Amino acid sequence: MKTPVHIAVSGAAGQISYSLLFRLIGGELLGDQPFTLGLLEVPQSIEALEGVAMELTDCASPLLHGVACHSDPEAAFADADVVFLVGARPRGPGMERQDLLEVNAGIFSAQGKALNAAAKRNVKVLVVGNPANTNALIARCNAPDLPPENFTAMTRLDHNRAVGLLAERCGRPAGAIRQAIVWGNHSTTQYPDLSHATVDGRPALDCVGRDWYEQEFIAAVQQRGAEVIRVRGKSSVGSAANAAIGHMRDWLSGTPAGEWTSMAVSSDGSYGIEPGLVYSYPVEIH
Repeated sequence: MKTPVHIAVSGAAGQISYSLLFRLIGGELLGDQPFTLGLLEVPQSIEALEGVAMELTDCASPLLHGVACHSDPEAAFADADVVFLVGARPRGPGMERQDLLEVNAGIFSAQGKALNAAAKRNVKVLVVGNPANTNALIARCNAPDLPPENFTAMTRLDHNRAVGLLAERCGRPAGAIRQAIVWGNHSTTQYPDLSHATVDGRPALDCVGRDWYEQEFIAAVQQRGAEVIRVRGKSSVGSAANAAIGHMRDWLSGTPAGEWTSMAVSSDGSYGIEPGLVYSYPVEIH
């Protein structure tokens, strides 16, 4: 019997986590590796979270060796090997960006301190909750005893959007696309880059033309989240959970040989980016 690993998820009663958790117990992240779940929510959402935990139990997954609900982040993160920080305060009516940053600074500073106190020293922390890059930086700065490389922010959804839109334009499956990149922040300032990308081994820009790339593609990727909200009436949920699984799976198991993905990591000064910022780069993991 393999020793179970401990996975913690914040914002665990929310919609992204709801999609994420049932994929976890299906083995999409760790294969046949058993695990326990520490689920974190604010006190007013604990009853809803307990309902989610009941559903997880009712799936009778042989991989799930225990699930616990918490409102205390230190308890949820105790001995955690893998952490998904999904929960964040969304912008409300009349709320300025600065207000949003201040509220989330309080949330992620507390969670960083809890990780510092309770998680395993080699814990892998993925920040999904927006503004993800800033939230990852805040959590990292409040966990001084953990290596900075333990913290990443998710731009995998943007990467997947770039791949999907390029594949759709070319009439090819997404598996035909290689070496797309998303630089920067998970926001409309990001830069989706096809200068190294290929479609069935051919340079992507030869397949789609520079005009489409510069005039349509870049803005389409940058605005895709807003477009989903406009059409669906709700923000991305399934695709966000899918991206979180893909990001963490590559982080744990490595990227395929000769390929990369896009991840927001702590900058070491490469490509002229200020050291210490959480910035999306093309990343190979071995």
